[in-house]
Amino acid sequence: MSTAVPTRVAVIGGGRMGAGIAQVFLAAGAHVAVVEAGGQAAEAARGRVADGLEESARRGTLDGDVETVLSRLTLLETPAGLGRDTDLVIEAVPERADLKAEVLGAAAAAAGPAAVLATNTSSLSVTELAAALERPSRFLGMHFFNPVPASRLVELVVAPETDPVLVDAARGWVRALGKTGIVVRDSPGFASSRLGVLLGLEAIRVLEEGVADAEAIDTAMELGYRHPMGPLRSTDLVGLDVRLAIAEHLHRTLGERFAPPQLLRDKVAAGELGRKTGRGFHTYES
Repeated sequence: MSTAVPTRVAVIGGGRMGAGIAQVFLAAGAHVAVVEAGGQAAEAARGRVADGLEESARRGTLDGDVETVLSRLTLLETPAGLGRDTDLVIEAVPERADLKAEVLGAAAAAAGPAAVLATNTSSLSVTELAAALERPSRFLGMHFFNPVPASRLVELVVAPETDPVLVDAARGWVRALGKTGIVVRDSPGFASSRLGVLLGLEAIRVLEEGVADAEAIDTAMELGYRHPMGPLRSTDLVGLDVRLAIAEHLHRTLGERFAPPQLLRDKVAAGELGRKTGRGFHTYES
Protein backbone atom coordinates (compact mmCIF):
# COMPACT_ATOMS: atom_id res chain seq x y z
CA MET A 1 0.00 0.00 0.00
CA SER A 2 1.31 3.46 -0.96
CA THR A 3 2.43 5.72 1.86
CA ALA A 4 2.74 8.86 -0.29
CA VAL A 5 0.12 11.36 -1.32
CA PRO A 6 -0.64 11.97 -5.01
CA THR A 7 1.70 14.44 -6.68
CA ARG A 8 -0.97 16.76 -8.03
CA VAL A 9 -4.19 17.29 -6.10
CA ALA A 10 -7.10 19.61 -6.82
CA VAL A 11 -9.66 20.76 -4.25
CA ILE A 12 -12.89 22.27 -5.56
CA GLY A 13 -14.20 24.71 -2.98
CA GLY A 14 -11.96 26.87 -0.82
CA GLY A 15 -14.11 27.30 2.28
CA ARG A 16 -13.15 26.09 5.72
CA MET A 17 -13.24 22.41 4.74
CA GLY A 18 -11.67 22.82 1.31
CA ALA A 19 -8.88 25.03 2.64
CA GLY A 20 -8.17 22.49 5.38
CA ILE A 21 -7.99 19.65 2.86
CA ALA A 22 -5.67 21.70 0.65
CA GLN A 23 -3.49 22.52 3.66
CA VAL A 24 -2.91 18.91 4.69
CA PHE A 25 -2.03 17.78 1.16
CA LEU A 26 0.36 20.73 0.74
CA ALA A 27 2.00 19.91 4.06
CA ALA A 28 2.42 16.30 2.91
CA GLY A 29 4.32 17.42 -0.20
CA ALA A 30 1.66 17.59 -2.92
CA HIS A 31 1.13 20.36 -5.44
CA VAL A 32 -2.41 21.56 -4.86
CA ALA A 33 -4.82 23.58 -6.99
CA VAL A 34 -7.80 25.15 -5.21
CA VAL A 35 -10.79 25.94 -7.40
CA GLU A 36 -12.88 28.83 -6.11
CA ALA A 37 -15.10 31.01 -8.29
CA GLY A 38 -14.12 34.69 -8.41
CA GLY A 39 -10.81 36.33 -7.66
CA GLN A 40 -11.85 37.65 -4.26
CA ALA A 41 -13.09 34.24 -3.12
CA ALA A 42 -9.93 32.60 -4.42
CA GLU A 43 -7.72 35.01 -2.49
CA ALA A 44 -9.80 34.40 0.64
CA ALA A 45 -9.22 30.66 0.17
CA ARG A 46 -5.49 31.26 -0.18
CA GLY A 47 -5.59 33.26 3.05
CA ARG A 48 -7.27 30.39 4.90
CA VAL A 49 -4.63 27.95 3.70
CA ALA A 50 -1.82 30.33 4.60
CA ASP A 51 -3.26 30.98 8.05
CA GLY A 52 -3.54 27.24 8.64
CA LEU A 53 0.05 26.64 7.60
CA GLU A 54 1.22 29.49 9.85
CA GLU A 55 -0.61 27.88 12.77
CA SER A 56 1.01 24.52 12.01
CA ALA A 57 4.41 26.20 11.90
CA ARG A 58 3.78 27.83 15.28
CA ARG A 59 2.88 24.43 16.71
CA GLY A 60 6.00 22.87 15.24
CA THR A 61 4.03 20.40 13.12
CA LEU A 62 4.94 21.73 9.66
CA ASP A 63 7.78 20.08 7.77
CA GLY A 64 9.43 23.02 5.99
CA ASP A 65 8.81 26.77 6.00
CA VAL A 66 5.44 28.25 5.21
CA GLU A 67 6.42 30.08 2.03
CA THR A 68 8.03 27.00 0.48
CA VAL A 69 4.95 24.90 1.21
CA LEU A 70 2.61 27.65 0.04
CA SER A 71 4.54 27.96 -3.24
CA ARG A 72 3.01 24.62 -4.27
CA LEU A 73 -0.50 26.14 -4.14
CA THR A 74 -2.22 27.46 -7.26
CA LEU A 75 -5.66 29.08 -7.54
CA LEU A 76 -8.18 28.40 -10.30
CA GLU A 77 -11.60 29.93 -10.89
CA THR A 78 -13.18 26.92 -12.65
CA PRO A 79 -12.53 23.16 -12.84
CA ALA A 80 -11.91 23.62 -16.57
CA GLY A 81 -8.45 24.91 -15.67
CA LEU A 82 -7.32 21.60 -14.20
CA GLY A 83 -4.40 19.96 -15.96
CA ARG A 84 -4.46 16.49 -17.50
CA ASP A 85 -1.71 15.54 -15.05
CA THR A 86 -4.04 15.95 -12.05
CA ASP A 87 -3.94 12.77 -9.95
CA LEU A 88 -6.74 13.40 -7.45
CA VAL A 89 -9.70 15.81 -7.38
CA ILE A 90 -11.66 16.29 -4.15
CA GLU A 91 -14.82 18.36 -4.26
CA ALA A 92 -15.70 20.26 -1.09
CA VAL A 93 -18.59 22.44 -2.26
CA PRO A 94 -21.85 22.90 -0.29
CA GLU A 95 -24.09 19.88 0.40
CA ARG A 96 -26.19 20.09 -2.77
CA ALA A 97 -26.24 17.01 -4.96
CA ASP A 98 -26.82 19.02 -8.16
CA LEU A 99 -23.87 21.30 -7.47
CA LYS A 100 -21.57 18.41 -6.57
CA ALA A 101 -22.56 16.50 -9.72
CA GLU A 102 -21.91 19.58 -11.84
CA VAL A 103 -18.40 20.28 -10.51
CA LEU A 104 -17.43 16.59 -10.54
CA GLY A 105 -18.49 16.30 -14.19
CA ALA A 106 -16.49 19.38 -15.10
CA ALA A 107 -13.46 18.09 -13.19
CA ALA A 108 -13.66 14.69 -14.88
CA ALA A 109 -13.70 16.32 -18.31
CA ALA A 110 -10.73 18.56 -17.53
CA ALA A 111 -8.50 16.20 -15.56
CA GLY A 112 -8.87 13.21 -17.85
CA PRO A 113 -9.48 9.48 -17.44
CA ALA A 114 -6.55 8.73 -15.14
CA ALA A 115 -7.62 11.13 -12.39
CA VAL A 116 -9.32 9.86 -9.24
CA LEU A 117 -12.40 11.83 -8.24
CA ALA A 118 -13.61 12.07 -4.65
CA THR A 119 -16.43 13.79 -2.81
CA ASN A 120 -16.14 15.21 0.68
CA THR A 121 -19.89 14.90 1.27
CA SER A 122 -20.87 13.99 4.81
CA SER A 123 -24.28 12.53 3.94
CA LEU A 124 -25.24 12.54 0.25
CA SER A 125 -25.30 9.35 -1.82
CA VAL A 126 -21.89 8.55 -3.28
CA THR A 127 -23.59 5.95 -5.50
CA GLU A 128 -25.91 8.56 -7.03
CA LEU A 129 -23.03 10.96 -7.63
CA ALA A 130 -21.03 8.13 -9.23
CA ALA A 131 -23.91 7.33 -11.59
CA ALA A 132 -23.47 10.68 -13.31
CA LEU A 133 -19.79 10.02 -14.09
CA GLU A 134 -18.35 8.20 -17.09
CA ARG A 135 -15.88 6.30 -14.90
CA PRO A 136 -17.61 5.49 -11.60
CA SER A 137 -14.88 2.98 -10.75
CA ARG A 138 -12.50 5.95 -10.29
CA PHE A 139 -14.75 7.64 -7.72
CA LEU A 140 -15.25 7.36 -3.96
CA GLY A 141 -16.10 9.39 -0.91
CA MET A 142 -13.27 10.94 1.13
CA HIS A 143 -15.09 12.47 4.09
CA PHE A 144 -12.69 14.68 6.06
CA PHE A 145 -13.61 16.15 9.44
CA ASN A 146 -13.48 19.71 10.71
CA PRO A 147 -10.96 21.10 11.50
CA VAL A 148 -9.14 19.02 8.89
CA PRO A 149 -5.53 19.57 10.06
CA ALA A 150 -6.31 18.48 13.63
CA SER A 151 -8.78 15.70 12.90
CA ARG A 152 -7.29 12.22 12.68
CA LEU A 153 -10.13 10.56 10.77
CA VAL A 154 -11.07 10.26 7.10
CA GLU A 155 -14.14 8.21 6.23
CA LEU A 156 -13.67 6.42 2.90
CA VAL A 157 -17.08 5.76 1.38
CA VAL A 158 -17.29 2.97 -1.17
CA ALA A 159 -20.00 2.80 -3.84
CA PRO A 160 -20.82 -0.49 -5.60
CA GLU A 161 -18.70 0.34 -8.65
CA THR A 162 -15.69 1.77 -6.79
CA ASP A 163 -12.54 -0.14 -7.73
CA PRO A 164 -11.14 -1.98 -4.66
CA VAL A 165 -7.62 -1.09 -5.81
CA LEU A 166 -8.60 2.57 -5.56
CA VAL A 167 -9.84 2.05 -2.00
CA ASP A 168 -6.47 0.56 -1.03
CA ALA A 169 -4.69 3.51 -2.65
CA ALA A 170 -6.90 5.99 -0.80
CA ARG A 171 -6.11 4.31 2.52
CA GLY A 172 -2.45 4.83 1.74
CA TRP A 173 -2.98 8.51 0.95
CA VAL A 174 -4.83 9.00 4.21
CA ARG A 175 -2.03 7.29 6.10
CA ALA A 176 0.50 9.56 4.37
CA LEU A 177 -1.49 12.54 5.70
CA GLY A 178 -0.96 11.19 9.23
CA LYS A 179 -4.61 10.22 9.56
CA THR A 180 -6.62 7.02 9.91
CA GLY A 181 -9.00 5.91 7.21
CA ILE A 182 -12.08 3.81 7.88
CA VAL A 183 -13.89 2.14 4.99
CA VAL A 184 -17.71 2.20 5.00
CA ARG A 185 -20.36 1.16 2.52
CA ASP A 186 -22.37 3.95 0.92
CA SER A 187 -25.52 4.53 2.98
CA PRO A 188 -27.33 7.71 4.08
CA GLY A 189 -25.10 9.46 6.60
CA PHE A 190 -22.49 6.69 6.28
CA ALA A 191 -21.30 5.76 9.79
CA SER A 192 -19.95 9.01 11.21
CA SER A 193 -22.69 11.48 10.25
CA ARG A 194 -25.44 9.02 11.08
CA LEU A 195 -24.14 8.56 14.62
CA GLY A 196 -22.86 12.10 15.19
CA VAL A 197 -25.98 13.84 13.90
CA LEU A 198 -28.27 11.60 15.94
CA LEU A 199 -26.40 12.49 19.13
CA GLY A 200 -26.35 16.17 18.18
CA LEU A 201 -30.07 16.28 17.51
CA GLU A 202 -30.87 14.59 20.82
CA ALA A 203 -28.62 17.08 22.63
CA ILE A 204 -30.60 19.92 21.02
CA ARG A 205 -33.85 18.32 22.18
CA VAL A 206 -32.48 18.03 25.74
CA LEU A 207 -31.69 21.76 25.61
CA GLU A 208 -35.05 22.57 24.02
CA GLU A 209 -36.90 20.71 26.77
CA GLY A 210 -35.00 22.59 29.49
CA VAL A 211 -33.42 19.44 30.93
CA ALA A 212 -30.01 21.15 31.13
CA ASP A 213 -28.23 24.13 29.67
CA ALA A 214 -25.75 23.90 26.77
CA GLU A 215 -22.67 23.96 28.99
CA ALA A 216 -23.99 21.13 31.16
CA ILE A 217 -24.95 18.98 28.17
CA ASP A 218 -21.54 19.32 26.56
CA THR A 219 -19.71 18.77 29.85
CA ALA A 220 -21.73 15.60 30.44
CA MET A 221 -20.49 14.07 27.21
CA GLU A 222 -16.94 15.41 27.49
CA LEU A 223 -16.33 14.22 31.05
CA GLY A 224 -18.85 11.42 31.42
CA TYR A 225 -18.23 9.75 28.04
CA ARG A 226 -14.77 11.12 27.23
CA HIS A 227 -15.87 12.86 24.06
CA PRO A 228 -13.23 15.45 23.09
CA MET A 229 -16.01 17.93 22.28
CA GLY A 230 -19.64 17.99 23.40
CA PRO A 231 -22.41 17.58 20.79
CA LEU A 232 -23.53 21.22 20.93
CA ARG A 233 -19.99 22.57 20.59
CA SER A 234 -19.52 20.13 17.74
CA THR A 235 -22.66 21.44 16.06
CA ASP A 236 -21.35 24.99 16.46
CA LEU A 237 -18.08 23.95 14.82
CA VAL A 238 -19.74 22.19 11.89
CA GLY A 239 -22.28 24.99 11.45
CA LEU A 240 -25.93 24.82 12.46
CA ASP A 241 -27.00 25.35 8.84
CA VAL A 242 -24.85 22.45 7.70
CA ARG A 243 -26.15 20.20 10.47
CA LEU A 244 -29.74 21.16 9.62
CA ALA A 245 -29.22 20.30 5.94
CA ILE A 246 -27.75 16.91 6.84
CA ALA A 247 -30.53 16.22 9.33
CA GLU A 248 -33.17 17.04 6.73
CA HIS A 249 -31.55 14.65 4.26
CA LEU A 250 -31.35 11.87 6.86
CA HIS A 251 -34.92 12.58 7.94
CA ARG A 252 -36.07 12.01 4.35
CA THR A 253 -34.00 8.86 3.89
CA LEU A 254 -33.91 7.22 7.33
CA GLY A 255 -37.03 8.38 9.09
CA GLU A 256 -38.40 10.32 12.05
CA ARG A 257 -35.49 9.78 14.44
CA PHE A 258 -33.58 12.37 12.37
CA ALA A 259 -36.35 15.01 12.41
CA PRO A 260 -34.66 18.39 13.10
CA PRO A 261 -35.77 20.01 16.40
CA GLN A 262 -37.56 23.33 16.08
CA LEU A 263 -34.81 25.01 18.13
CA LEU A 264 -32.28 24.13 15.43
CA ARG A 265 -34.54 25.56 12.72
CA ASP A 266 -35.12 28.72 14.77
CA LYS A 267 -31.42 29.35 15.32
CA VAL A 268 -30.62 28.87 11.63
CA ALA A 269 -33.44 31.24 10.69
CA ALA A 270 -32.02 33.80 13.15
CA GLY A 271 -28.54 33.52 11.60
CA GLU A 272 -27.04 31.89 14.70
CA LEU A 273 -24.92 29.39 12.79
CA GLY A 274 -22.16 28.63 15.31
CA ARG A 275 -18.52 29.59 15.29
CA LYS A 276 -18.64 31.21 11.86
CA THR A 277 -21.19 33.79 13.06
CA GLY A 278 -19.98 34.04 16.66
CA ARG A 279 -23.14 32.57 18.13
CA GLY A 280 -24.83 29.17 18.06
CA PHE A 281 -25.50 27.08 21.11
CA HIS A 282 -22.53 28.87 22.66
CA THR A 283 -21.10 32.36 22.12
CA TYR A 284 -17.66 32.94 20.57
CA GLU A 285 -15.38 35.94 20.43
CA SER A 286 -14.46 37.18 16.96
